[in-house]
This record gives sequence, structure tokens and C-alpha cells, in this order.
Amino acid sequence: MSSNFLFPQTQSTVLPNPSTYFSSNLLSSPLPTNSFFQNFVIPNGSQAEYIHPYLVKTSNSSLSASYPLLLFTTALLYQSFVPDITISSTQTHSNQQNREISSYSDLSVTLDIPSSNLRFFLSRGSPFITASVTSPTSLSITTVHTIVSLSSNDDNNTKYTLKLNNTQIWLIYTSSPIYLNHDGASNITSKPFSGIIRVAALPDSNSKSVAILDKFSSCYPLSGNATLVEPFRVVYQWQKESSGDLLMLAHPLHVKLLSNSQVTVLKDFKYRSIDGDLVGVVGDSWVLETDPIPVTWYSNKGVDKDSYDEVVSALVKDVQELNSSAIGTSSSYFYGKRVGRAARLALIAEEVSFSNVVPTIKKFLKESIEPWLDGTFQGNSFLYENKWGGLVTKQGSTDSTADFGFGVYNDHHYHLGYFLYGIAVLAKIDPQWGQKYKPQVYSLVTDFMNLGQRYNRFYPRLRCFDLYKLHSWAAGLTEFEDGRNQESTSEAVNAYYSAALVGLAYGDSSLVDTGSTLVALEILAAQTWWHVKVEDNLYEEEFAKDNKIVGVLWANKRDSKLWWASAECRECRLGIQVLPLLPITETLFSDADYVKELVEWTVPFLSSQGWKGMTYALQGIYDKETALENIRKLKGFDDGNSLSNLLWWIHSR
Repeated sequence: MSSNFLFPQTQSTVLPNPSTYFSSNLLSSPLPTNSFFQNFVIPNGSQAEYIHPYLVKTSNSSLSASYPLLLFTTALLYQSFVPDITISSTQTHSNQQNREISSYSDLSVTLDIPSSNLRFFLSRGSPFITASVTSPTSLSITTVHTIVSLSSNDDNNTKYTLKLNNTQIWLIYTSSPIYLNHDGASNITSKPFSGIIRVAALPDSNSKSVAILDKFSSCYPLSGNATLVEPFRVVYQWQKESSGDLLMLAHPLHVKLLSNSQVTVLKDFKYRSIDGDLVGVVGDSWVLETDPIPVTWYSNKGVDKDSYDEVVSALVKDVQELNSSAIGTSSSYFYGKRVGRAARLALIAEEVSFSNVVPTIKKFLKESIEPWLDGTFQGNSFLYENKWGGLVTKQGSTDSTADFGFGVYNDHHYHLGYFLYGIAVLAKIDPQWGQKYKPQVYSLVTDFMNLGQRYNRFYPRLRCFDLYKLHSWAAGLTEFEDGRNQESTSEAVNAYYSAALVGLAYGDSSLVDTGSTLVALEILAAQTWWHVKVEDNLYEEEFAKDNKIVGVLWANKRDSKLWWASAECRECRLGIQVLPLLPITETLFSDADYVKELVEWTVPFLSSQGWKGMTYALQGIYDKETALENIRKLKGFDDGNSLSNLLWWIHSR
């Protein structure tokens, strides 16, 4: 899938300059804006990133690694960065060059520190931190702890064991002899060395773990790619250096999806992580397979025929209101929600065989969507900027806070997902319109769902979706202490679902396949890390007891509060993980026992009409009658929802 249409170009005044930390050979291609190493490339680039299992912080002369402890309260789970090991050179160059990213892939990043002659191959899920010392250099290895002992484990000085007073043990491996000595406190230096150096924290005191790290110490990954060639299947392939087998670590969702016989899972070799135990996997190619999820326009079971009249009477009223109201906002997010809401009415009308309201909805959708696609909307518009390579809004090009940060690459999948839902429905009911605007439509899709790494000149690869974590990140080019984050999983699901519907409307099977695969993974990740269950729970008991759902999930933190509401607003926390209410919501919340726990946790705190609708919708999964009574009493709805939509949902359970 590629798009050659470009929205009018603009020069953003609020985006950081990518040339500070990307090597010049990368600057001619679109650059990642929500990646796992984003903190390394945003001025001032001083915050750590979580590259499983280590927190990694970098400067122009050194790299520090932390094997972090997991800290928790009833409101928060987080990993704290402590520079357990810092690697640099003993020589300091006065004309210090910036560190820079010289290459990156889905599963790894190569970081060069020219002033120390160091090149780090940082691979996600590697138990080793790997560096190439590019010319003979005296290395410095320091720690904030006190060194208890440093001993060489073999006659040829290629392995050392470092014991620290915080009980950590680190193993140091080199490709050729290295001569290390320490000052008795916290500093180790080497004689000039060149070659590969690898350090690994020992995950436990088990001698088997030492043997495993020894065995796999010489084979290291240079880069790793994830490919989506077949539907519902992701293949990881690492490019490795040196002989022998590659040892990597899998998080709980990987372990669940790993399907190939080419790898060996070392169940007892584990590193702790905020994401659940990371388990050893031997093999340089993994196949991850999910159950197929069919993407459809309508509910899975259909609407109960006896309830058509009730749904139709709500539809008539909701569609009449469309007539009288243009969308009264220029915010790309809230505008998109209103577009999506109207498009739902058309599909509900088709599902209950009441097509005479469809022309009114079609007119509303055309009048609402076209100005954004042809640039005639007065208040705002989509524009293209080529510094990083992607869409910004007119408001966002000069104000980093406008449109929830869309102009600094926040929330692209959320906003564009709503627009694409409306576009998919409109292209379905008016194929001629769909053909007319197809180039613009594909440009919107490609902004966040481009599968090419380098071939597409305009957009980076999968702007929001993380192919190691298997879910999206929403926060773009802002430096955060805890890395990227995402709040609303359901709006992420909507984005890929809507893109798949665009594929259905245009008869584009490859877009349907890609969208459906990403939907399936996003749903599994939400169920793994956002939905907190009594049984089968990855989180500390103290946190799990108080939180049935995560508010904001960060690379390095789990927060009970939202960006815009406190942790006490349970209806907000539930609602933001449900909206927009769609046929795919049924798959996202397929575990009725968990849904009951979540609703019962929320109900005592209900106050807002809009959020009540989302809570009662979930209640309908296990108690249709009570939920229906509750919905009939509602006096208001979320701006992306309607009475028609809630009745459609309940009557299709």
C-alpha cells in the first residue's frame, strides 16, 4: 500500500530538529515519531528508554544500563532508573561529537558514541548490552554501587564476574582478551581494547543462568525486523553476528503467540519486567500467530428482529438532529468523533433494514469530510511536513498543544481512525465518491499504517504500532521520563479496524489483512496489559486489587490516573478503554467474567451521562435486561455515541 497524494506542505514551527541525533544518511527518509528509542533523539535526549530487560540512558560520551527494580503502590507500578553500569572511554575528546543513531529497525537500534569509539547494538529483548569498540581504547566501567569483587573467570581474560553491593552480579564478556582492574570503590578501567564487549545482569543466583549466558555470549544481534506477510502472523528475523545460536527474551504475549518449532523456550531462564517475566528463547527467527479476527461492518449475531422498532425510532430522531447541526468544532479529534458517530447511524440503518435515512446521513458525511480532504475547511486542515515526514494539522503546525499534540505526532491513529471510519462507510454507500477521494484517503491511512521502511518517501513505517510490544503508542515527539505511552486502547483498535474497513470498501485485500492483523494484536495486548483480572494477572497484587483497568500505560510505568482525569474517576477509566462502541468492541471485551468485575468496580462511581452509556454497554454483555433499562433512562451521550448505537449494541448481544 502506498500513497502518492500529498496534502499541502507546511513548515512546522514546533517540531524538534531531527538532525541533532540521527546520522545524516537517515535524514532523507521519513523518521519514526513514536518509537522505543524516541527519548534518545529528542533534544535534549537525556531520559532513559526501556529496552527490555534494561533501562538505558545515553550521553555524548557514555551509555548507562539499569536492571531496574519494580516499585509499586496501589496507584502506580514503575521501574526506577539507577545507573548500575556505565560504559565510556577513559580518554575524553575536547571536540565531542554528538552521539547518534546510525541505523534502526523494528527490534533494534544502533547507537554510535564517536567520542568514546563505541558503537552499541541495542536489541529489544537481549539479555546482553552489546558494544563494538571500534579502535583500541581504554574503557571505563563505572557503577553507582560499591564493587564487592571483580574476577576473571578464565585463563584468557575474556570473561569477568562483577559483584556489586546491591546484590547484583554482572557478567562481562569480550571477543578477545581484555585486562580490567578496579580502584577498590566503583570504577573499573581497561588497557586499550578493541572488539566486542557484552555485559549482562545475572537474573538470579542460579548457576544454570550463568551457564546459559556463557553458552550464548558470543552470538549477538545487529538488527531485527518484524514482517507481516500473511494475515494474523508476525515473523521476527534477527541479523546476527558470530557463530552459535541467538538468545533473546520473550514477554508474556510473545510466549502465548510463539508457534514455530524452530525455537527453544527456556522456561526457567527469566528476567523480571514491568510487562511480566521475560523468558529466554533460543533462535534467530520467531513466528507469532494469532487467532483470526474477522473484520465486519455489522454486529456478529445481528440485531434481534423484535427490537427493530425501538432502534428505528431512535435512528429517526438521531438522524433528524444531524440535519440541524453542523459539527461545531475545529478540533481534529472531536470533529473526527462526530464523523464516526454519524457513520455508525448509516450502518445501524442498514442492519435493521431501514435504509430511508441513509441519504441524509450520506449528505452529512460528505459535507463534513470533504472540506478536510480538499483543504476548504475554514478552522483547520491536514498538512504535510517533511522534517520528520507526516501529517500535521494547521493548528498543530504552530501550537504543540493544539489538537492534543497532533502537530508533534501525538494520537495520530486516534484522530485519523475516526475520520477513516466515516470515510470507509461513505465509500461503501457511495463507491463513486470513494474513487474520487481515494488518493487523499490512502494518504491518511499511510500516515500511521505504512508497512514500508524505506520505500515510501513520505511516511515512516507503522508510526504508532510497536512490533515488539504488539500494541500502539500514542505520545509522539515529547521527552518523557517513562518513555512512550498510550491511554485509550479502544481508540487504537478503532484505527486499525477502520483502516481494514477502508480496505473492504475499496476491495483492497492487503489493506484488510494488515488492518485485521494489527487489530488482533492490539486487542490481545489490551487484554494482556490494560485489562487487570483477578485471575491470570501479571501485576503486583496490591496494584491489581485496586485497579481493574490501567489508566495510562507507559513503556516504564503503569498509572491508574488518566491524562485528563484522576484515578478516582472510574467511569472515565472504563469509558476511555471502550469508546467508540463498534462491532469490534465485542472481541475486545470477549471475557464476560472480567467485564462483570470491571463494571461492578465502576458502577458505584457513576455520575456522567456520557460515561454511563459506556458502562451500561459493557453491562449488556452479561446482563442484557438491566443494561437495557439503564440505557433507556439516559439523558445524554458521549459525543461519539448515540442512543441508536447503544440500542443497536444491546439488541445485538
